[in-house]
Amino acid sequence: MKKVYELTDLCCASCAAEIERDVKKLEGVAACNVNFIMQKMTLEISEGADEKSVVKAVTKAVRRVEPDCELVEK
Repeated sequence: MKKVYELTDLCCASCAAEIERDVKKLEGVAACNVNFIMQKMTLEISEGADEKSVVKAVTKAVRRVEPDCELVEK
């Protein structure tokens, strides 16, 4: 399942790269691409993974890198 999120208050390309790297390591994440210029994250959740728990883990990973950043589903 593919989901697209707007990343509000993402401050720099370095943070975007760190978020992408950390999210890719999470269980249940098949793929992740963070575009700093577009302030957008494309997230692919693995088949059979619990979507709600994956999104919760992704949100936690994003906030660890960028505490003021919010994920807004598009």
